[in-house]
Amino acid sequence: MNAVQTAPAPSRPRLGLREIVLIVVLGVVFGFLYWVFVQAWNGLAIAMGPAGDLAQHVLFGSWLLVGPIAIAILRRPGVGILAEMLAAIIEVVFLGSPVGPLLVLAAALQGIGSELPFALTRYRRYGWGVFAASGALGAGLVFFWTAYRMGWYGQDLLTLRLGMQVLSGILLGGLLALVIVRALERTGVLANFAIGMAQGASIPERRVR
Repeated sequence: MNAVQTAPAPSRPRLGLREIVLIVVLGVVFGFLYWVFVQAWNGLAIAMGPAGDLAQHVLFGSWLLVGPIAIAILRRPGVGILAEMLAAIIEVVFLGSPVGPLLVLAAALQGIGSELPFALTRYRRYGWGVFAASGALGAGLVFFWTAYRMGWYGQDLLTLRLGMQVLSGILLGGLLALVIVRALERTGVLANFAIGMAQGASIPERRVR
């Protein structure tokens, strides 16, 4: 799967209709999945009893998935941020997220953090390390804003909260995203997108004698 790890830099300056449709589809699908993860968070919080407030950090990485997946498939700047924000809009408008419009701001921060490692490679590298960094930064960047909003600064658990959230980001928001991308790639449904074209370009031509 060399195409997932390294690829030519994107050259087209604008998104095509097919790419826009894919971003919308990903945003809608993961918007509903994120709502499911919220229900899982509530159940885990109850199961954890007195430590239930930490459940959100355990599962936080699951709310980062759509960004790196969109980036890996389309290999275009900004698509991770767009996909995250669209998923948040779905949660707020159609699923009644109690967080309200602030969720869209959080999604933008998550998308920026998730996209930054790919941007630093100029959207050329898609290996485990880049995905792990994507999950770590996506979880870490939004943490400081959430900590301010929730009044966590000054608490003894601040460092523990940050560590749990970053670890969850790496595992669920970064590495799991790559597993999903590779599984989708094997089905052939991504052949007409940048990820499929990059893989095709990496296969050497055979000469017939």
